[in-house]
Amino acid sequence: MYQALYRKWRPQTFADVIGQQHVTDTLRAQLQSGRLSHAYLFTGTRGTGKTTCAKILARAVNCEHPVNGDPCNECAACRGILDGSVLDVTEIDAASNNGVDNIRDLRDETRYTPAQVKKRVFIIDEVHMLSIGAFNALLKTLEEPPEHVLFILATTELHKVPATILSRCQRFDFRRIGAEDIARRLLDVAAGEGIELTEGAARLIARLADGAMRDALSMLDRAAAAGAVDEETVTAALGVMGQDDGVHLAEHFKTGDLAAAVTLLEEYYSAGRDLAAVFDQMLGLIRDALLVKTSRTDVSALISPAYTVKTLQGLCDGLAASTLIAWSRIIGDSLDRMRSAANRRVEAELCAVRLCSLSAENYDTLGGRVEALEEKLKNGVPVQVVQTPQSGGMTPPPPRDEDAPPPPGDEDAPPLIDGEPAPQAKPGKPAGPTLTLWPQWARLLDALMGKINVGALTNIKLGAKGALEDGALVILCEDRMAYILAHKDETLAVIREQAAKLNGGPIKVRVREAGDEIIQENNAKVDELIGHAQELDIEIKTL
Repeated sequence: MYQALYRKWRPQTFADVIGQQHVTDTLRAQLQSGRLSHAYLFTGTRGTGKTTCAKILARAVNCEHPVNGDPCNECAACRGILDGSVLDVTEIDAASNNGVDNIRDLRDETRYTPAQVKKRVFIIDEVHMLSIGAFNALLKTLEEPPEHVLFILATTELHKVPATILSRCQRFDFRRIGAEDIARRLLDVAAGEGIELTEGAARLIARLADGAMRDALSMLDRAAAAGAVDEETVTAALGVMGQDDGVHLAEHFKTGDLAAAVTLLEEYYSAGRDLAAVFDQMLGLIRDALLVKTSRTDVSALISPAYTVKTLQGLCDGLAASTLIAWSRIIGDSLDRMRSAANRRVEAELCAVRLCSLSAENYDTLGGRVEALEEKLKNGVPVQVVQTPQSGGMTPPPPRDEDAPPPPGDEDAPPLIDGEPAPQAKPGKPAGPTLTLWPQWARLLDALMGKINVGALTNIKLGAKGALEDGALVILCEDRMAYILAHKDETLAVIREQAAKLNGGPIKVRVREAGDEIIQENNAKVDELIGHAQELDIEIKTL
């Protein structure tokens, strides 16, 4: 009968255990010196070797001819434990045997001496599943067991184990296994099984396994059903993105090619891939890209083994770090909605729309906008300068064609209708006083986060602007609710405090409703960038 790879290739000695040397070295030293504890607690994520080490330890303490702390696996005791014929080694699943009666039966069994080997060993897997009553029934026996008894407890959720149990055991924490170690182990297993496994496929499986060797071997088992295993085979068998797929999707987001991005998502959906998993992998790609983009040192050891530094650098060209951060926020929000969405495909496509339409106006801070402009200037991308209605600048008229007819005069006025003059356009209001936008306004809004009421901050962000008038900060509120909330004494006190910190000294703060004031943008940094762009003959579009 066929045996799963993770069972067939389970380590038989401490030396075969991958990635847990801090645990295996200590256990071997204790076995060699004879300083064994009466109870051990193995904790860590799934598939990291807890149960495997427990079984090796059970054989090692009973082995007739141990070798440097490892069981020989040849003597009668080792062979009997391996084939399950030795009843003195008992493995209990606490998930299905979690009651008080089950632990009482176990406690009664500890009274009897072993019949075939040196020690009776009780391995309790998923011990956190025991009930409170079962834990209490185990306490006294666990603290002072008979000399011929050894307890080995294993759990993935240490926080659910009572402190009274923890204090009676020697605790060993199992780490997630490194991707490189998993990839090497997969290649060894594939060679032993006669499976054609490429190095790229091994790295991809190692990344998807998230530190769990058992999961990696199970994935290899699934992918190997069709024969040779390469990256395409892994992505098809597991329903995930390959390295190139993730980069291609990110390139579409980078260029704003929504049609291509949605088409690629359609291909993933038709192939049966989980779109939530696709965007979850995109987060990993963005994380690696940010490391390469922002770090001044070599980060090749920190990025995912599925991507090369060169690939990530190519993706980062033309992208500001603030853009990548904005991507991660959009994807994170979309993943939250996907968990409860009736149709994940629709939510995934909406996420693609938001990513492709991302612009500098979507960045949270002025620094993010400036960084985006710098990145565009560096790569020779034409920059659009948008003047908001609050700015004092006027939109220049389009160039006049000399051959065009002159504008209509009084003689060209429309005729009277029924003795009444035709409706005329109402003259605009005369421009009010001109104020200067306070350059620290965006930073002030960020500083108010968590210090004032969330509703008040939201209304101030959406319905108010900060301007300078005679050296004082004037908060011009465009709606009544923003004015009411900003004018509260407790809110105004916090605003004054934070504004003084940003100003480097005390500053007067006034709140009033907006009238006909014109707020003049004053951003020397952006002006400098625009001037530099003009010097380089880069097209500047004013809207």
